[in-house]
Amino acid sequence: MIESISLLGGHGRGGEPDLVSRIDFQMGDVVSIVGPTGSGKTTLINDMELFADGNTPTGRRVLVNGVRPPAEFRNNPAANPIALITQHTSFLSDLPVREFLKTHARIRSADPSRIADTVSRTLAFANELTGEPIVLESRMTELSGGQSRALLIADATIVCDTPIVLLDEVENAGIHRSRALELLREHRKVFIFVTHDPRIALLSDYRIVMKQGAITQLLHTDEQERRCSVTVGRVDDMMSTLRERIRLGQRLQDFEMGAVA
Repeated sequence: MIESISLLGGHGRGGEPDLVSRIDFQMGDVVSIVGPTGSGKTTLINDMELFADGNTPTGRRVLVNGVRPPAEFRNNPAANPIALITQHTSFLSDLPVREFLKTHARIRSADPSRIADTVSRTLAFANELTGEPIVLESRMTELSGGQSRALLIADATIVCDTPIVLLDEVENAGIHRSRALELLREHRKVFIFVTHDPRIALLSDYRIVMKQGAITQLLHTDEQERRCSVTVGRVDDMMSTLRERIRLGQRLQDFEMGAVA
């Protein structure tokens, strides 16, 4: 059983060392990776997904439960305890959602009697995250970007049941972020978000700060930031409401704009 995953520091693009030499992720942690565009955020999660062992350009290493992970984690997709959900989702299969989930659940589950329940729970989870509900009869290639990511997050959490889930800028796809974090916290996993979103960053337990390819800081969310996150959440909710009204072809009122200001 995986209880922790550790990242041992390497170096940035110019050879400058990571200023945080070791990060230990415990089950139940929600973590954000932040930094400017091009700062090395995606490279960091790629190191984790590949179980880097000093063999990637950054020289970083990943340990599982304090030791080098077994080769099976790298070589056998079914045994890999890490799920990566990227900004770019494309499906090679044109299966209906129902068949996609059933097939995946059949591969992952040793108990055929639980497949229908797994599919149902996965769909319900996904539909908590996206504004446009997913129906089981829809084809995978017909899903919007937000629906695709919502389904993949739910699939990784429930069907795959992987203990570590890496999410690369999912906020750009219209995912309900605060609701996603609420639901994800109910599962004892490590969730690591690559994000530019202040709401996700402030709702995380801690955040890794990147610059020029290197890790520069590890900041734990303190009480002051948790209080700030409430205000950030209200502003974000207002903006979400305004965006939705624009999408629906509705006109805005002066008092609504004043509330945002």
